Amino acid sequence: MKTRSKPNRRQPKKSGRSRRNRFHRRSVSVPVGHLAVGRILGAHGLRGEVKVESHTDFDARFAAGQQVLIGEELLLAEIASSRPHKGIILIQFSEVTDRFAAEELLNEWLYIPEAAAMELDADSYWVHDIVGLKVQTEARSQLGEVVDVLFTGANEVYIIRPEPGVNRDRDLLIPALAEVVRGVDIGAGTLTVRLQPGMLEDGGE
Repeated sequence: MKTRSKPNRRQPKKSGRSRRNRFHRRSVSVPVGHLAVGRILGAHGLRGEVKVESHTDFDARFAAGQQVLIGEELLLAEIASSRPHKGIILIQFSEVTDRFAAEELLNEWLYIPEAAAMELDADSYWVHDIVGLKVQTEARSQLGEVVDVLFTGANEVYIIRPEPGVNRDRDLLIPALAEVVRGVDIGAGTLTVRLQPGMLEDGGE
């Protein structure tokens, strides 16, 4: 089971004045809701390349000529070039031409409109679909609510805010694995899990 990122999973920092002048604001109406496809980890080199942590399975999303929206202000930027580098992607934006400008983008998220999203596989979900689901066991015991998703590399981990008395009132971590997540019903707003030994501090089911 896979989960795809949504915008504002973490709060990006506000834009600086110099960067505001360097980018073109979107001139078309963007549909309500966006999807995060990557996060800028820092600058690389002196010519304005940035290191990007990808949150998409679609490598073509970062191909030269593609456009993304940067940060909360949804500043439109065009990718001039990109290349893989030690597990991340190095991206050169047409609007960013030196290291100083690249450093201003630290920790900003890269978004696309939901309308531009690729169709997901049957067992994949967007983060904004998962967050807010009520979590229950196969016996319909209520465990809590999904409040966030961690991307660990091997698999995603759902952070569950527990119901009173569950897991000693501490957040419950549920790996997004087929043997654990037994069902997702977006319409009903539920996520059904099969708890494995040790997942609950109080022993669980």
